[in-house]
Amino acid sequence: MLEAIELHGGARAASLAMGVNMGAASDAYVAVKKKAALQGYAPENDFTRPVPQGYVTKGVSIYYNSEGKPSGQWVKASLTHEALIEAMRETVAGFKDEIQPAAAIAAPATSEEHLCNLYTFTDYHLGMLAWHQEGGADWSVSLAEKTIIAALIQMVNQSPTAHTAVLNIQGDFLHTDGKTPVTPTAKHVLDADSRFPKIRRAAIRIIRSLMAICLQRHQEVYLIIAEGNHDEESSGWLADLFAVHYEEEPRVTVNDSVLPFYVFEWGNTMLGVHHGHKVKNESLPLLFAAQFPREWGRTTRREIHCGHRHHRDEKEYNGVTVVQHPTLAARDAYAARGGWIADRAAWAITYHKEYGAVGRVMVTTEMLGAPGHQAA
Repeated sequence: MLEAIELHGGARAASLAMGVNMGAASDAYVAVKKKAALQGYAPENDFTRPVPQGYVTKGVSIYYNSEGKPSGQWVKASLTHEALIEAMRETVAGFKDEIQPAAAIAAPATSEEHLCNLYTFTDYHLGMLAWHQEGGADWSVSLAEKTIIAALIQMVNQSPTAHTAVLNIQGDFLHTDGKTPVTPTAKHVLDADSRFPKIRRAAIRIIRSLMAICLQRHQEVYLIIAEGNHDEESSGWLADLFAVHYEEEPRVTVNDSVLPFYVFEWGNTMLGVHHGHKVKNESLPLLFAAQFPREWGRTTRREIHCGHRHHRDEKEYNGVTVVQHPTLAARDAYAARGGWIADRAAWAITYHKEYGAVGRVMVTTEMLGAPGHQAA
């Protein structure tokens, strides 16, 4: 790439000549300069003493003579993990043109234009480790992946072929929010299955699989990855990641709200989403009316969907119903020792543009061959 820049007289001309993305040569040139500077070589700034491969420059002192020219240089070097990671990221960015995008998925030939299916998975706790002798069922990354894919297939097959699907990943999708297995705020120690990079990769793989299933069945898919108390940061970067991943897919919309409150309209119906960790159920109606006055005013039927408490509940308020969803996840040691028991299930709800909610499908772990009830 550098040879092409020198040969053609600039990064833009080099990109054109090599038939790559317009900014690829420029990005590569900048990346090389950054990597060189990390190793002590930036001649335009009089850094001329590179450190050995595998080291980064910790500091440079330059001595200038009376004429303002450098007469000596003192270089301090050290191994810095952060700098090495940054250099690797720049390298990956330089190869981004080699990464093949996901193959396009053809839309179904027919669908019921007036219908929308809401598929909700709340408190899934991907990455949590549970033992059947404590909580009655095992749970791990592999079990969680098998369960959620099987559950969505059941929900899709039992629901109408609606025009639109809302894939609602409603908070606490990940059990941990980083490499230290503790809750983000209270710092409660968690039972985690394996390392966080494994959990992170599984989360991305699972959401892509869920989206592929939805795209095969529905004309349009609306994705919500809601913030939870276990994944305050991870929910955000997952939403940003998939917003970029599907930015050129006209059949997909990703709600990347930076607040933990989300809304979707389907005809006369407003669907609100909040995990339930910030605002109590009874306070959600007034909050959503104030937070989303236009959506509230345009609709006559309204529901707010939440989770957090791991069991089902439903209550109608003036002008809105708050629906609290169950979870498919097994109980961890904390829940088992606290005596909290709830049926494991997930719901798909169908909405008509004029009539609002017209159907509901419940999927339980027993229907899926009880993968979470078997010993590991």
